[in-house]
Amino acid sequence: MVIAWLEEVRSKDIALVGGKGASLGEMMNEELPVPRGFAVTAHAFREFLDSTGIAKRLFESLEIDVDDSEALKNAAKKAKSLILNAETPSEMRTAILGAYDKLCEREGESVFVAVRSSATAEDLPNASFAGQQETFLNIRGGKAVLDAVKKCWVSLYGTRAIFYRAKQGFEHEHVNIAVIIQKMVDADKAGVLFTSHPTSGEPTTIIEAGWGLGEAVVSGSMSPDNYVVDRRTKKIVQRHISTKNLMHVKDKDTGKTVQKKVPEDMMDKTVLTDGEVMKLTELGEIVENHYGTPQDVEWAIADGEIYMLQSRPITTIQKKKEEIKLGEAGELILEGIGASPGIAYGNVEIISKLDELDKIREGDILVTQMTTPDMVTAMKRAVGVITDEGGLTCHAAIVSRELGTPCIVGTKKGTKVLKDVKVVTIDGEKGQVYKGRLEQAIVKEEEVATPVARAGQVTVTEVKVNISIPEAAKRAAATGADGVGLLRIEHMILGLNKHPQLYIKEGKSEEYVDELVNGIRIVADAFYPRSVWVRTLDAPTDEFKSMQGGEDEPIEHNPMMGWRGIRRDLSDVGHFKLELQAFKKLYALGYDNIGIMLPLVQHPKELSKAKQIMVESGLDLDKIELGIMVETPAAALIIDQFIEEGLDFISFGTNDLTQYTLAVDRNNENVADIYDETHPAVIKLIEHVIKECNRAGVKTSICGQAGSSPSMAKKLVGLGITSISANVDAVESVREAVLRSEKAILLDIARRY
Repeated sequence: MVIAWLEEVRSKDIALVGGKGASLGEMMNEELPVPRGFAVTAHAFREFLDSTGIAKRLFESLEIDVDDSEALKNAAKKAKSLILNAETPSEMRTAILGAYDKLCEREGESVFVAVRSSATAEDLPNASFAGQQETFLNIRGGKAVLDAVKKCWVSLYGTRAIFYRAKQGFEHEHVNIAVIIQKMVDADKAGVLFTSHPTSGEPTTIIEAGWGLGEAVVSGSMSPDNYVVDRRTKKIVQRHISTKNLMHVKDKDTGKTVQKKVPEDMMDKTVLTDGEVMKLTELGEIVENHYGTPQDVEWAIADGEIYMLQSRPITTIQKKKEEIKLGEAGELILEGIGASPGIAYGNVEIISKLDELDKIREGDILVTQMTTPDMVTAMKRAVGVITDEGGLTCHAAIVSRELGTPCIVGTKKGTKVLKDVKVVTIDGEKGQVYKGRLEQAIVKEEEVATPVARAGQVTVTEVKVNISIPEAAKRAAATGADGVGLLRIEHMILGLNKHPQLYIKEGKSEEYVDELVNGIRIVADAFYPRSVWVRTLDAPTDEFKSMQGGEDEPIEHNPMMGWRGIRRDLSDVGHFKLELQAFKKLYALGYDNIGIMLPLVQHPKELSKAKQIMVESGLDLDKIELGIMVETPAAALIIDQFIEEGLDFISFGTNDLTQYTLAVDRNNENVADIYDETHPAVIKLIEHVIKECNRAGVKTSICGQAGSSPSMAKKLVGLGITSISANVDAVESVREAVLRSEKAILLDIARRY
């Protein structure tokens, strides 16, 4: 049997059409949106090997030590030569061409097709062969289809596939391959989704998406958008919109698949609408329910229609066990997406070309721009993997999880940052890279969740934490932080991908308020009764412009110094009142640990007007903590007038305070070298504000990047600051610096008296 139509096959036919083909047949039977097509069966492949007389020579050539990279390359090269040089039997050619012609008749045109490999030992519940065999897109015409089928057969004996089968205990002669030929989906956007978390198995759907065909996403050659949906609440709980630099599309003139740069206006634009995210989640649940196990699904969207291209079991879900964490703080030098959990340290080896793979020794950390299937042998020797590009669902990440190797992808600049670094420690769960070798500690799960500072590390100066997304609250609380010194709500708002004004115009203000309430509530719950200072909206206009409904945002030459912060709140009063309505609801629910912080103030009259609107909105200012961000030299210099107007706390935003004081754009590489948060002028402004506030009994804090610096922390304690709010990964090191500084002050006093 040479040909089998997909609508006629089921899971029982895996030996005939391979894992991919059987899965597609099952999905078609569930009436899921799967493109039409047929399979060149595994029986046909075996017949090809036997009738051409190459089977014996082929399998003998594969009897090698797969850890010998040179022998592995030679075996793959010989297999390719044997298959490509053998003539396909005429009856088989006729059957394949006849099926392709029939598919064209069904579709009413000479169709472009996707030609995909489907090995009989792939996509099994206990092993994932993802990406080891080839896929060829935008193939049209009988001869091109026949050539692509042969190339798929060849890919069964690529270096990565040979290595993986040997390590998994599969005998080469018992693994056959079918080839799936489907109508090509000329995708506008495409990607991959996991129906459950690929490591923990939690009921969250993770979707990664890019522009054009899905090859750039699954290959890891670009960093895709990432969307996380809580299947229990049916809500999108996280969005990470990346800069998409390249895409694969069909060339209009040649019909071939080409790689090209993403148009500039689409690079930072979100790929999926909320509706598309939720529809993909729904389809993923149908697939998981059908198979009874979490699935890894490839999908595409063309002209607004969603298509399911393949599904395979997730094989990397781990059972709960004691958690390994870093036992000491270190210098964080790089961050990316944690793609495979675990902690490892080793020598850094940067690979820029495939012929450099032999540089990787046992125990090294492999660093590369983007992983390829040919790198799997080196990945096996490495104790950790770091890439510039890629997402959580790229094939390299899947293989790392399969191998149990800690992996961090999408760092953007790993090959540059680590160029002159010899040894690093990586945390594959958090996506963090530290300089040098750090010790590890095994921490029991119940200890991780207990928000108590380490014994002997309770400080008079409070050490708080900055939070941008509610989902980070649990992890942040586990640091033992004394509260939240900055909760940014603009990340929640921008994550909705729908301009606040659009909610108002559509009469959905209540829905918008509930989104804010739900997000803030998660953090307030995690830290209660410790304080959580929530900053009102502080996003520049350029960030709003790409949102749905953001077309009317003004064009500003310098958005960082434009219509943002308190300026937007006081002129767009309708939106400000929605923010206040969210706070009012939270206070009514009993969250008395929430404080309100106003950003980018420069004159006391702004604070006065904001307080007036708060009172009009029904807030009792005597029962809540109200503060301002000190980010402008103006606010710092006349802080006494703000105190006279009435406030409970201030927090330094050192990022803006520094650039406004020094007239240095912190994002401009031409002047970045003179951007200095410890500049005497900046320190003098901070010192002045702390003295005035301490005299008046107003709390002082810092939530800018400088707050995460242990050296700055020591200086601030000496100046008398009330609290320091650091990034989640810097809490421990900052607490240690604060403790040492406080002890030094006490020791100095003791010596004097």
